Amino acid sequence: REHPMKHFAPTIRTVLTILLALLVGGIIMQLSGKDALNAYGVLLNSAFGNPRAIANTLLTATPLIFTGLATLIAFRAGIFNVGVEGSLYVGAFAAAWVGFTFTGLPALLLIVLCFSAGALVGGLWGLIPGYLKARLRVDEIVTTIMLNYVAILFTDYLVTGPFFVPGMSNAMSAQVAEQAQLPRLVERAQLNASFILALVAVIVVAWLLRRTTLGYEVKTIGSNPLFARWMGMPVARTILLVMFISGLLGGLAGAGQVLGVHYRFVSGFSRGLGFDGIVVALLGRNSPLGALLAALFLGALRNGSSTMEMFT
Repeated sequence: REHPMKHFAPTIRTVLTILLALLVGGIIMQLSGKDALNAYGVLLNSAFGNPRAIANTLLTATPLIFTGLATLIAFRAGIFNVGVEGSLYVGAFAAAWVGFTFTGLPALLLIVLCFSAGALVGGLWGLIPGYLKARLRVDEIVTTIMLNYVAILFTDYLVTGPFFVPGMSNAMSAQVAEQAQLPRLVERAQLNASFILALVAVIVVAWLLRRTTLGYEVKTIGSNPLFARWMGMPVARTILLVMFISGLLGGLAGAGQVLGVHYRFVSGFSRGLGFDGIVVALLGRNSPLGALLAALFLGALRNGSSTMEMFT
C-alpha cells in the first residue's frame, strides 16, 4: 500500500528547506551582533502587520505570480524558458502604447485592450525562441537569455527615441490615459485589480494543465519527449503553444505593472521580475497553487526586508 504521507513529502521538504534557510539567516545575524528574533519580528510585521502592509505584500507578489506561472508551464513541457523577462518588457511597452495612444476610449474597453496588447506581444515574443527550438532544435536557454537583452534594450531605445518625453528625469513613456489606470483595492496602497487577474491566471493555468488535452501533452512531452513523438503527439506545435502561453503570461505581468503601478512604461522598471519567476516556479514545485504560495512568500520577504534592513 502507498504510504499516506507520500503525497505530502515534497511539500514537507520545501517547508523544512525554508525554515532551515531562516534558521541559518538568524544564526548569521546573531553572530554579527544583531537580534535575529527582533529582525524577523520586524519583517513579519512589515509584511502582515496591518491591512496596508498586507496590501503591499500582495502588490509585490502580483507580478511574481504571473512570471512564476509563465516559467512553470514551460518547465512542465521540459522547456527551460528564462526569457519571461523579455516578454514582460515588450508586453509592458505594448500595454503602455495602447494606454497613451487611444485615450478617447471608455475605461473598461481601454483596460481590456491594454492587457490584450501586452499579452499578445509578450506571447509573440515567446514564439521566437519557441520556433527556433521546435523547428531548428536551437537550445532555448541561449536564445531566451539573448532575447531578454534585445527586449530590454529595444524598449529602452523606444522611450529614449521615438517615444521620448521631454522634461522627464528618467527614460519613460507618456502616461497612460486616466481611465486605463487600474482601480486600487485598498485605501492608501497601490494594490490594484491586476492581483485579481493574477488569481484568475492561477485557476486557468491549473485547469489547462490538469483538465485539457494540451495539459496531457505538456506532461508527456516534459517527461518523455521520445515517447510523445512515437505516440504521434504534435511535439513541435505543443512547444510553440507552450512558449506562446508562457510569453503571454509574462506580457500580462508587464501590463499589470504599467497600468497598476507606474502608469507609464519606465526604463528598467522590472529589476528581474522575470528571473524571479524561475525561483517561484521551482519553489512552488511547478504547481500553479505552489507558485501562488511561493510568490506570496517571496512578496512578503521582499516587502518586509526593506523595513527590516532600515530599522534593525
